[in-house]
Amino acid sequence: QVQLVESGGGLVQPGGSLRLSCAASGRIFRINRMGWYRQAPGKQRELVASSPSGGTTTYADSVKGRFTISRDHPKKTVYLQMNSLQPEDTAVYYCNAEVSTYTLTTMYNNYWGQGTQVTVSS
Repeated sequence: QVQLVESGGGLVQPGGSLRLSCAASGRIFRINRMGWYRQAPGKQRELVASSPSGGTTTYADSVKGRFTISRDHPKKTVYLQMNSLQPEDTAVYYCNAEVSTYTLTTMYNNYWGQGTQVTVSS
């Protein structure tokens, strides 16, 4: 199977920064897109940032100009640099990856991490 392990969440003051990491492991043949979602209490899960292989990164309007997604392909890791954090950024952040495995290398499936809590508060 495929595992996604997130790290880097925590408590930060408004205006502060955090960097989230997500490392993929398992019977991975290839990773196409990797991205970050978040879900705040009482809200739907939303796309924060997406980084397709060989494509253009995508950001939610609410984080545009503040967050940056990047990838280390050899390490099968995606990062989310979050700057100028605000209370409305408080949410559980989930890593997502579109992955093909050795079981069927031509088919991609979506996998999710367990989530990491980000709390922005003074």
